[in-house]
This record gives sequence, C-alpha cells and structure tokens, in this order.
Amino acid sequence: MPLLELVDVTAFYGPVQVLDGVSISVPEGGAVGILGANGAGKTTTLRAISGTVRAGGTIRYRDRSIRGLKPERVASLGIAHVPEGRGTLGNLTVRENLMVGAYLRKDHRQVATDVEYLLDLFPNLRERIRSNASALSGGEQQMLAVSRAFMAKPRLLILDEPSLGLAPSTARNVYDAIGRLRRESGIAMLVVEQNANLAFSVVDSVTVLETGRSVLSGTTAELRGDDDIRRAYLGG
Repeated sequence: MPLLELVDVTAFYGPVQVLDGVSISVPEGGAVGILGANGAGKTTTLRAISGTVRAGGTIRYRDRSIRGLKPERVASLGIAHVPEGRGTLGNLTVRENLMVGAYLRKDHRQVATDVEYLLDLFPNLRERIRSNASALSGGEQQMLAVSRAFMAKPRLLILDEPSLGLAPSTARNVYDAIGRLRRESGIAMLVVEQNANLAFSVVDSVTVLETGRSVLSGTTAELRGDDDIRRAYLGG
C-alpha cells in the first residue's frame, strides 16, 4: 500500500475552490514530483496534506485518514513540510534551528549524529553554525530548512519549490544534497518544483496538475519522452 495516497482531493480558501480532483500516490521510500503552471494548485495540494487548508476527498497516510487533522498532528505522524519561502527562524542560530526540528525526539545521541550528518551534507551550514538564520544567503536558508525538517525524523518530506529564488548553481547544489539525502536515508519525498529538470534528478515519477486537477501521471522516463511535457516544463 502507498505511504501517502490522495484520491479526488478538493481544497478551498474560504468559499473559493482551488482543487477539484487531485490524485497522487507516494510509495514508501519513493519520490514523486508535482508539476504545473502557476495557479495549478501545487502548493495548495501540499497544504491539504499538511492540514493548513480545508480539504475534501481522500488523504491517507500509512493507511489512515489524515484529512482534517491539525498541522501539528500531521507533523507528529511523520510528515515534515518545507514550505515555499523556507520559513527558517531568523532570530535563532543554525544549530538552534536544527534543534527546534528535533524538539520532540528523545534519542539524544542520534540527534547529535544527525546534526553532524547534515553538516557534512551541507558544508555551508557547518561554516555558519553560530550565525543567525537571518544572516544566511537564500541557498543557505534553503539548506537549513531542509535540514531542520529532516531533524524531525519524518518518513515523508514535502518540499515546496526548493529552487525558488536561487542561482542555478546553488539550486543544483541543493538538489544534489536532497538526492543524496533520499538515497542514504530512504526517506520518501513529495516535491513541487517549477524547474522540472531539477525535480527529475530526484523523483521517480511525476503528476501534472492543471487548474486544480490531476491530468497526467507517469515515470520520469515516460514524461521526459513526452513532447508536450518537454516543451512545457523542460525547455525543449
């Protein structure tokens, strides 16, 4: 059974319906990308999973319904959400941000091991370990946001536009580290990304959204070979 399954999900901001039939399946240890134009409903889909918008339809995680749960309850079940804009705690240091991510954990020795692992994964963070998050570059803040989410030891990591606002070389470095994190930890991922080439470097399959609906799903290999997808998202 899938780790996460969405079937005909709807979502609303007040009276306005934004999603109308989104279906996505993320297997245990798998990585799925969500593509779509601006306004297609990508970020709203992630918010529906995390419990920050009113949603309908089926949202199941580890074979239990999580639709309608409060965000803190969803997080406690093992879903970590790195939102668009990163959301680091600017008045805290890099190390303090990492420890905030681990605040519910009791395995203190493993927490220390995970901090060292992440500082090896993102060497920039080691160099800035005592700096406030607000003093970091955009790329470093994204590295910190991913690291802080991982410190919660989730089974599913949700990433919303990890490359947003980053220089191409920085975005590639961030994605290289995300790919390594996936390979070495076995964590499942759901990734929203405008830059399809970056997303395809990490995910196994992709779902395309248009105006709040799932219109196409396939493996990265299949969609790379689709002329319409290539023109729309891959610049070819």
